[in-house]
Amino acid sequence: MPLPSIDIELSSPQSVNGQSAAYQSLWLLVRLHHAQRLGEVVALDALRGQVTSARTLRMVVSRAFRDFKAWGLRVGWGTDTARDPRFLNAEGRSQGPFWLPATEARRLRLRVDGEAARPAEVADFLGLSVSPRRARASAAADAQASAVQLQDARFWHQLAAAQQAMRQGRWAAPVQGRRDAQAPASALAAMRQAADLAQDDYQRALVTLNEALLWRRLGDDAQARKRLAALQRQRLARQVASHDYLGAMAAIVGAWCSYTARDLPQAQAQLAAMTRDAQQAPLLRHHPQVRFEWSNLWALACRSRALGLAATDASAATQQADEAMAHFGRALAAAFESHAFDAAQHVAANMGMAVWLFDRVGLGVQAAGQARGVDARRHAVQWIAFSEWLCSLADGQGRSAWNAIYLMRIARGDCQPRPGLPLADFAALRPLTPRALAEESADRLIPGLDGPATRGGWAGVAAQHLADHDAGQRRYPGLQLAGLLFEQAWFAAHGRDLRTAATALTRLRTVLPQLVPSDRAYFSDVWNDALPAELLALEPPPRRSARRAAMG
Repeated sequence: MPLPSIDIELSSPQSVNGQSAAYQSLWLLVRLHHAQRLGEVVALDALRGQVTSARTLRMVVSRAFRDFKAWGLRVGWGTDTARDPRFLNAEGRSQGPFWLPATEARRLRLRVDGEAARPAEVADFLGLSVSPRRARASAAADAQASAVQLQDARFWHQLAAAQQAMRQGRWAAPVQGRRDAQAPASALAAMRQAADLAQDDYQRALVTLNEALLWRRLGDDAQARKRLAALQRQRLARQVASHDYLGAMAAIVGAWCSYTARDLPQAQAQLAAMTRDAQQAPLLRHHPQVRFEWSNLWALACRSRALGLAATDASAATQQADEAMAHFGRALAAAFESHAFDAAQHVAANMGMAVWLFDRVGLGVQAAGQARGVDARRHAVQWIAFSEWLCSLADGQGRSAWNAIYLMRIARGDCQPRPGLPLADFAALRPLTPRALAEESADRLIPGLDGPATRGGWAGVAAQHLADHDAGQRRYPGLQLAGLLFEQAWFAAHGRDLRTAATALTRLRTVLPQLVPSDRAYFSDVWNDALPAELLALEPPPRRSARRAAMG
């Protein structure tokens, strides 16, 4: 049953359904109606100077929502305009932004002296149709809000240094480089210096977004979420340049935090909300960086779903796997559209590992020509090799450890020892050597796999990466460090070097507390199941959680 219409008289004295109405509440309602017709939301900043001062904003908003409820209207707030306003958390309501659902907007009947209000009259009521002098002042205010500070280059110099440090892997600790380099010790230190130099709201918001990105790369989701909350407060308080971009990237970082915590439904819900948002949806079509980040993360979530469904629902798993590959392809295209080799190498590695993982659970994908077995492995290695080649083009210092870890996992992929296998039997397993893996893929794009480190096999590759980390040449966050340590332990044990293997596991034990529970569980499982008995006697594995032990 349709809800009744609501008559709103705009001429003084203002009224709703014949009852006297507070001007400020009515102004906000009409402003929401106007914004809804344009596909927009109303920021908290829009109320300043129009109906109230900054000091009374919270009181005006509270009064308006009491009036909306009395008038039988459902008005929403926050960034997700697809939500039902009945289920929103009122705690953050005073920060906005505000919006009116289309079903509610259609109920409003705006009138002036009892007659249907003309658009010009509505604009005049809202202060949008003003004198030339006021129009110039309004335009100047809008220009100031979207202006970029150009009077002092020091902030931009510091921000560029911080972003370069992020690209080079100098996130929270110094990485040794040229002695004459002017770059700061770490991205975190540089970002703090940029924050001290910020002169306007846009610069402060840009620093906050980059801090959130930095903490996510470091694997500290708690700090990332704190910076996202700070950015949300900054964006809700005032409209600034690149307002929609800041919001879109903040939403993606939030989705990354959910994905890292292995909350796939929440991560995909956050990404899906962006496609429905009036401000963010256009960026997904037209902004290559936003499109890359969205597509890459959506693909990773689909990859995880496919792997989880493979044992119980092959049809659904295949659909998710094909969707993952399609979005990896879109992410790769977006990366090349913006000439972002760093982004391209990430998605290339993710895509290659996806092909291999899908094959491991019995899934072939259309994007890889339904390749299986050796053909799937060859296809996967070619993409990972391409990723590593892109890394060498962009900046050797910024190269992550993921490609090496992926290649080592693939190399031992056909070695499935039973838990507690004796060392003699474990050493008889036949993982692929670095040279054999490169030759099998018919690809020479894997920098470093023909260098001195490979003379010690994969254990030497892992040892070289760890030595670079320890010497300050590179800095790997906790999950990559854990991956390198486990691979070193596995391949050292395979070479009967139990001392090196045990040392790696001892160090791995100190890294595990840094990881999220799902990643700790993974390393606990492979430590228990994939290493020889003699090594487990030297370094007993962590206990599995009660839930995982019951599942195993």
